[in-house]
Amino acid sequence: MASSSFTEAYLLQHSRHGVIRVAALERLGITPMTSYRRCLPGGRWTHLLPGIVLLSRDRPSARQRIEAALMHANGFGVLTGFEAARRYGLQNVPPDRSVHLLIPEKHRVNSAKFALVERTIHMPTTRIIDGIPVAAPARAVLDGVRRIRELDPVRALLIEAVESGHCTTPELMDQLDSGSKRGTATPRAVLKEISTNIKSVPEAIATSVWTQAGLPPAEHNVKIYDPRGNYIAMPDEWCDEVGLAWEVDSFDFHFKKADFAKTIDRNNRYAAAGIVVVQTLPSRLRTEPDAVVAELRSAFRAASRRPRPNVVVVRQDRAA
Repeated sequence: MASSSFTEAYLLQHSRHGVIRVAALERLGITPMTSYRRCLPGGRWTHLLPGIVLLSRDRPSARQRIEAALMHANGFGVLTGFEAARRYGLQNVPPDRSVHLLIPEKHRVNSAKFALVERTIHMPTTRIIDGIPVAAPARAVLDGVRRIRELDPVRALLIEAVESGHCTTPELMDQLDSGSKRGTATPRAVLKEISTNIKSVPEAIATSVWTQAGLPPAEHNVKIYDPRGNYIAMPDEWCDEVGLAWEVDSFDFHFKKADFAKTIDRNNRYAAAGIVVVQTLPSRLRTEPDAVVAELRSAFRAASRRPRPNVVVVRQDRAA
């Protein structure tokens, strides 16, 4: 049959989500010259990767980019990194459009355009998600974050991966210890934070600011009760040495009518128990860290000048 007799629907049946090799099209009767001509400006198709086209002029979807990259890797690739993290449903993934694939070290496939191909002697445990071979969560998120240097995105993704139950902190540490050491300093620092029960990026930043203040160690999210067993609060940071609470409060959350009332009640309970409390907006942790440090030091001095309040601290391991 002549190439003109082939309908788009027929070609789509032989593609993967609209992605197909030029060689496959040739077997179907479409010459390479015709395929590439259709990818020129004004044509009906899109050239994605060497020898691989999209049977459409639309912007390729994430799935189509993945299919193209897998074809480019000649069937040896396993999806990892940020696109793999999205396959697991993780939300705190940087807006990176590259498709990161791992292939066995013995195979020779180069990266091209959006397809980032990494040869490795440590091929990951693989899961099949919607027909796509995907690296296990711990490997996937670490392969992504070790390629960026910004601290907050690394924190956000690793904390979400652990909190969502996709992997554990020990699994992530084991993966760091057994794999490439390139780009692991920031993930290691974040995992050290997570191991102290930090569960959000603001908490992690707060811990850094507290450390900068040079105050005695603080604990995260412990529950405070009065001597009669009445609940007082669960501060973001608690300095037990002097009975100092630090709340990193979101303006948007706490100044809705109902939530504002809860915040007032909480602060009244702090006051009744004799607890010194510092309230800080999350934005100030980044924009005014020195001012926040000064406020924490001042509050610590004030708390040190009176006896520690008679309160009971229940830590999570005991409350579980």
